Amino acid sequence: MSTFEDYAALARHLAAQRRAGEQGAAAESARRRDLHAAVDYLDRRLTAQGQRLDQLGHMIGCPPPLPGQPPPGTAPVGPAPDAPTSGGPFAPAPTSGGPFAPAPTSGGPVSPASTSAGPSVVGVPPAGPSHGLPRPGTGSTGGAAAAPGRPGVGAYPQGSPGETALAVPGGVPAPRAGELDPSAELESARRWADEADRLGQQVELTAQRPALLPGWSPVARALAVYLACAGVGVLLMLVMVLASGVGALGLGTLYTWMCAGLPAVSLIAGWLVLGRWGTPAVVAGTPPRYPLLGILVCFLAVPLAYCGYLLMFRALR
Repeated sequence: MSTFEDYAALARHLAAQRRAGEQGAAAESARRRDLHAAVDYLDRRLTAQGQRLDQLGHMIGCPPPLPGQPPPGTAPVGPAPDAPTSGGPFAPAPTSGGPFAPAPTSGGPVSPASTSAGPSVVGVPPAGPSHGLPRPGTGSTGGAAAAPGRPGVGAYPQGSPGETALAVPGGVPAPRAGELDPSAELESARRWADEADRLGQQVELTAQRPALLPGWSPVARALAVYLACAGVGVLLMLVMVLASGVGALGLGTLYTWMCAGLPAVSLIAGWLVLGRWGTPAVVAGTPPRYPLLGILVCFLAVPLAYCGYLLMFRALR
């Protein structure tokens, strides 16, 4: 017969279990709150990343697709417009007669062709007159295929030692994977978000550098462009000097092009080159093109080159 101490010990045990259950429920509630907070944070972060990517797409001239439209480069999902519905090589297999007739459900042993259809085998009762049919008076059925949805019938029952092995075409499917851990999935999503942030920063840094001489400073880039354009002007000036020497060009026309025409053309060409290839794709405001530097370089390079040509010509004579 139970004593008062037994009842007291049972009450203490139940109280301890209740406290443990309350603590477990509180811990689970705190864990769910933390998961919801992490999901909200990741949602806000991914939304900000999407908005920034849309801004970058507009800046580089690649706007995002409209709602309801697939992204560029993806094929539409749906049936093929010209797929045949009857006849031809895509016609369904016949349900009676011919080589695709269904296997008989009663009578005769199992054929060898059916036992070599695949690598996976399951146990079935021996072939006989009642193979695949319910036995009278026993209430047994032919498995899950004969009674779909019954809770007590397994999808792939295992056979007993005395049963015949029958190959299942296609093999037995693998069991379902267990439930995913939300914390691990959130941690994986956070790592991918960090990687997306890092790649986004690299894209922004790359977009802030122009295509022409990206590693140079803006002043050095402008100086190099104006010097290159002035060099082309000097070559044209030498061609004009040779043409003037043979009498194809007058001296006044030569001096006009040398002092005003070629320097102006070199300055405009350098200005256009800096505006086309020297401007970053993502930049706040208008980048400087240093017109004073261009005027100084272009309007001094051609006359100085002509003076140097004259000095060299006289020295050689």
